[in-house]
Amino acid sequence: MGAGRVSPQGPRQGGRGGARAALAPMLEFQKMRIATRYVVRPMRLADIAQVIEVERASFPSMWPPTAFKRELQQNRLAHYVVVSELHPERASTPPPGQQKQLRGIDRFVEEVRHMLSGQTDEETERELRSLPPVDERAEVILGFIGVWLLPDEAHIVTIAVRDSHRRQGIGELLLISAIKLAQRNGQGLVTLECRVSNEAALGLYEKYGFQQVGLRPRYYSDNHEDAYVLTVSSVITEKYRALFSGLRQEHEQRCGRFDVDTG
Repeated sequence: MGAGRVSPQGPRQGGRGGARAALAPMLEFQKMRIATRYVVRPMRLADIAQVIEVERASFPSMWPPTAFKRELQQNRLAHYVVVSELHPERASTPPPGQQKQLRGIDRFVEEVRHMLSGQTDEETERELRSLPPVDERAEVILGFIGVWLLPDEAHIVTIAVRDSHRRQGIGELLLISAIKLAQRNGQGLVTLECRVSNEAALGLYEKYGFQQVGLRPRYYSDNHEDAYVLTVSSVITEKYRALFSGLRQEHEQRCGRFDVDTG
């Protein structure tokens, strides 16, 4: 490679100062280079604007849109998870009300403030319009998944990935998170609906053991496309856990490690 070597001539020509000067660009690059972090965590009220942004891009004709605020505040069955991309170098100018990373009591106070604010749909739209460009955000929501933990099953109600980050393992990571959530809550059965034409998604679900058990005719309101009903009924068995562990390891080797924040 040679980039880290100091020529034998260097010390004679410039002494230690010359060596330091030669290494200065490399050291400056390392100082400025801040690795992007990827985090899997529960969705928060402050994420709603970005999550709506992803949902609208993924399902432009979807109606009605998901009422995320109600889902987070009032639906005890609902659990939403996001995958986000953190850019510490942009932390000095976070989007208003969106990118603040809170811990402990600070996070609790922020959530209560949102709950008591009586935020209307118009205010949500205003927050959406006020989002800065994606490449200026300290935290970018890349995708999300919603799961309802029903008495006898974990039902995946929605999943979406930002257009710019598709085919990078984000959707698979969200599915992994949903299955882990079901396992932690002792739910052996996981179900979902999928468009009959979505071959990529169907392939992913098949990879994780889902099987087609039914058909919902004209299920989607935008084009009245049919939906397959898919289930995997054994996620808490030792056999499935072994399969799942191998698939998770394969995903990590292919896409890298993601930090997990349990909230």
